[in-house]
Formats: sequence, C-alpha cells, structure tokens
Amino acid sequence: MAMNLPIGSLSRQTGVKVPTIRYYEEIGLLPAAPRTESNRRLYGEDAVRRLRFIRHARELGFEVEAIRQLLALADQPDRPCAEVDGIARAHLAEIDGRIARLTALRAEVSRMTESGAHGRVGDCRVIQVLADHGLCGHPHH
Repeated sequence: MAMNLPIGSLSRQTGVKVPTIRYYEEIGLLPAAPRTESNRRLYGEDAVRRLRFIRHARELGFEVEAIRQLLALADQPDRPCAEVDGIARAHLAEIDGRIARLTALRAEVSRMTESGAHGRVGDCRVIQVLADHGLCGHPHH
C-alpha cells in the first residue's frame, strides 16, 4: 500500500468520498493529515485502516459518537473487550427498536390499504386514517 496518499487516492482506496474524509478530520474521527508545502493532505496506511474501520462501522449503522468510542478502544488493544461489547449490544438494541417500529408502521399502512382503491377519495380509508390518528391500530408509531 502506498504511503503519502493524496486525499483523492485515499478516497478511491477506501470508498469514502473526499468531503466525508474532510468531515471526519474536522470532527476528530480521523487525525489531521500532514500537509505538503502546497497545503495538500497526505495520508498513510494508518489513515487507510482507520477510514475503512469508520466506513464499515457507518455501514453497520453505528453513530459517530459510538464510532469515536470504538476507535478509542481499538487504540488500546490490551483493554478488556466488555466495553466494546456493550457499545455493540446497545446498537443492537437500537436496531431491534427500529425494526419493531417499522414493523408496526408496515402493519398500519397495510391495514389502511386493505380496503382497496374503490370509490371516491372522500371515502378512501387511507385519507380517513391519515386525517384521524384515532383510527390507527397502533397508537405509538
């Protein structure tokens, strides 16, 4: 792997867009890159590995603050894994909550559309339910 990659090459190698790389630097997820005399950023292997870690964590839905914590822990490889596991378990619980909410939403929209698209808009079940939350089968969606 080449050292001293310009930001465009880093972007191509990691699949992360240039503005996102700059953003990650700005918020401290990616350390500020050394710059050339002409003010171009240059990145090494550590930046490639770190950016791939960040990208993969984002693809799995981890929030920026959780990624920040995971990166800090990854920088301390001799620490116990329990804290990392806790972060992942908390994320899993969030995913399960989203799935439950989406399942309820799906059931409600399905229930709204079961009557079909017959008659006039004024008699349309979808319009009626959207206008009156009391007609919903799930009060908390």
